[in-house]
Amino acid sequence: MTKYENIIKQKAQNKEPADIDALAKKYSMNVIDVKKLKEYLHSKDYWKDPDYKFLVEENAELQKRIIELEQEILEVKVDNKKLAQQISTMLERMRDADF
Repeated sequence: MTKYENIIKQKAQNKEPADIDALAKKYSMNVIDVKKLKEYLHSKDYWKDPDYKFLVEENAELQKRIIELEQEILEVKVDNKKLAQQISTMLERMRDADF
């Protein structure tokens, strides 16, 4: 049911009302099942679910990795600027030496 949970969550995040009849028809589900699923997603039990906790932890790890990668990108950009400056300095020296 994860696929359906994601659809309902996405609609909730977009603040669009979830069209239960359309969801049920699209995924060949019973309207009653979709309503139960929607109620479950809004219950406190869902947020205590181990799967949810795993996703929160996974999200935190991914956020840390993104920060690390952004830092690496900034370091590479700084290095590239330094190398470009060194190359232009060398080219100026060569021109001055009439190469």
